[in-house]
Amino acid sequence: MFPQTQISATTALNSALAAGRAGDSAELAAWTRRHLFEHVLPFWERHAIDPRGGILTCMADDGTVQSTDKWMWSQWRAVWVFARLYNTLDRDEKWLGHARQVAGFCLRHGWLEAEQGWALLLAQDGRVLKRHESIYTDGFAVYALAELFRATGKTRYREWAVRTADAALKRLEQPCDQLPHFPYPIPAGAKAHGVPMFWSFTLAELGGMLGDERYFKLARRFSEEVFRDFYRPDSDRIVEFVRQDGGEFTPPQGAVTVPGHAIEDMWFQLHVFQATDWKDAPRDLALRLIRRHLELGWDDECGGLFLAVDRDGRKGGDIGWKLAETKLWWPHTEALYALLLAWHETGDAWFYDWYEKIWALCLERYVDWTNGEWRQKLNRDLTPMTGVVALPVKDPFHLPRSLMLQIELLERVSAQK
Repeated sequence: MFPQTQISATTALNSALAAGRAGDSAELAAWTRRHLFEHVLPFWERHAIDPRGGILTCMADDGTVQSTDKWMWSQWRAVWVFARLYNTLDRDEKWLGHARQVAGFCLRHGWLEAEQGWALLLAQDGRVLKRHESIYTDGFAVYALAELFRATGKTRYREWAVRTADAALKRLEQPCDQLPHFPYPIPAGAKAHGVPMFWSFTLAELGGMLGDERYFKLARRFSEEVFRDFYRPDSDRIVEFVRQDGGEFTPPQGAVTVPGHAIEDMWFQLHVFQATDWKDAPRDLALRLIRRHLELGWDDECGGLFLAVDRDGRKGGDIGWKLAETKLWWPHTEALYALLLAWHETGDAWFYDWYEKIWALCLERYVDWTNGEWRQKLNRDLTPMTGVVALPVKDPFHLPRSLMLQIELLERVSAQK
């Protein structure tokens, strides 16, 4: 028997989805706002804000804190979320206060002058526990600081965003297999899809915030690398590892596709195309690859997206990617925004059909109706899973970002009616 909250929320969402399909985005925007502000964000306000600085993210799905360590990856993500909330959805000063508080903790304790980058892990008191081990931590810092600069106009945040981006760009000039790439090491002689995927989007965001053409040009260069080297026309998919020269990398790593990663990347690239005013961008390919990777990664037996598949059509199992059979929350949140965006771009009902299908799965399996927020990890059969997949964290990022971007899109469309 489902809790009444689930029944009523599902009924309301089905009504809103029907209205959205008919061209009325307002009801769906309102439902998604309620889900974000009444179900997701209260979880983080109850459990995560740390009076000693930063936020607590090493916690179980019920909010039980399991460690007070601060993964900087998660800290900067939270800064972005709170700053974006303030910038686009709710001018309540508390969101800006949270963003500035967490950023202040990071700025006081996290920068490593010798490495010219951000620490990976801090103790609750700010002591460095893991030094510079991830180029993505730097990227999340850029992403967050640019959004916080937009919210405040404070030159301090702009300067830190530029300083971080320029240091990271210098590091990115070296061979990819020498980059600090926690939590997935890059095999010798390979380069990773995540690098151009992430930095194309981050630099486009930074360029847009600062009005700096230099970052737009670099964003386009990384975007071109995604389609030139990581898209494989023979198998019509994005692979996670290729050789340094863009050629085929040896299996099993060279045969792996992470469907959620590819879907996330394709909406990234649609944003990059628009931000950089790229007239002849491969827009149709990006839109089609959203569909391709949903179909490629979908588990027809149990439902949901596998974490990883391989080029031989194997889904899950021992294919060169840890825990490939798991059904994580983040690919589904990324798919929701990608599908909504693609539907508005194309008008193709296939995208909206799948948008409804994934929302139905998420309400039934991922939304935590007892504790708030969503469950982060499920087994292949969609039962709750324990254990660490990448980082030992539950952080406010993929889910609130997806909901926020859906709301922004829906409200923008509604306002244009």
